[in-house]
Amino acid sequence: MKKNMMFLISLVVLFTLALSACGGGDAAATPEPAVEETVSSGDVVAEGRLEPVHAANLSFQARGVVEEIFVKAGDAVSGGDILARLTNAGAAEAQVLVAQNAYDTLLRNESGDRAKLWDAYMQAQVARAEAEREWEDLDVDAIDDRIEEIEGDIEDLKEDLQDAQDEFDKYKDLDEENSKRKTAEDDLETAQEDLNDKARELEEEARKRDEVKSKYDAALAAEAEAKYQYEISLDGPNADQLAIARANLDAAKDALSAYVIVAPFSGMVADVNVGAGEQVTLDTRVVSLVDDSQWYVETTDVTELEVVDLSVGQPVVLRPDALPDLELTGTVEAISSAFTQSGGDILYTVRVRVNGSDPMLKWGMTVETIFTSAE
Repeated sequence: MKKNMMFLISLVVLFTLALSACGGGDAAATPEPAVEETVSSGDVVAEGRLEPVHAANLSFQARGVVEEIFVKAGDAVSGGDILARLTNAGAAEAQVLVAQNAYDTLLRNESGDRAKLWDAYMQAQVARAEAEREWEDLDVDAIDDRIEEIEGDIEDLKEDLQDAQDEFDKYKDLDEENSKRKTAEDDLETAQEDLNDKARELEEEARKRDEVKSKYDAALAAEAEAKYQYEISLDGPNADQLAIARANLDAAKDALSAYVIVAPFSGMVADVNVGAGEQVTLDTRVVSLVDDSQWYVETTDVTELEVVDLSVGQPVVLRPDALPDLELTGTVEAISSAFTQSGGDILYTVRVRVNGSDPMLKWGMTVETIFTSAE
């Protein structure tokens, strides 16, 4: 550990000088180079990790195919900016538009002007008719037959894969250059690739049906909502209608939020993990965002014997391991009351607010943290 390294170095130097003094008296003493003590014996030295004021790994709240990523690593964004969207966000956006129009109309026109609600209802009917026509024109039976055929192929390919695995198992203990082993291994890889290709073909065939049906279902829901908003406007707006319209709008926005990623705060894009056209799940990290306007350091190895010498407001010297020529200052902002135990040591986390910044600083850097003592 770094904590008492300078103190130990000083002891070693003193011990070496003492041994030299006890040597031959006639030989000229060679002076040892002075050791520059940059850490006093009363200082506490710890290791810390650099953290931004805000950081987030952002994911979609729905499964789907990425339609577009609007940012790249290094881009500055503002809170509320759309960073990415899925291909099936369009239907949800239409529902938000209908709900927003309904709510805005109620707010703007207390006399019950229903022109825009009627227009929204008409637009929803047109959208529903188009989606309905597309669904009716789709040969669902042919797609289902094709899906059934592909599923049968997949079962056959699974058997082929198992046969290839059994064949490879016969020779897997042979030398890797053995011709029979290589042939069996190649056949196994080919069988796995064939199965993977067929599985992707099944997904693609299912999407031909599911995407059109999803669009139709969304259009039906949007039309029903538009019709409802128009009909309740016939009696003029009231508190109940406004509350219902607000709840519908909030629900539509919540539904849309599953298909888009919005920056929760202003900051910088640290990483983009996917691209357009990729399949994602709820666990897929899409964008990492950091607010590097203020840095903090959190320690990882302050012991119970050291934490008692620290206090909030205490000055700190910070030296990133990866940037040896950079020295920063900071101030203790918080000292954890909870502890962790590691290798028999009781450890406490100390949070240090960094004064200023540097463009070379990166999220997660290891930092030597020197809590200077009052002298």
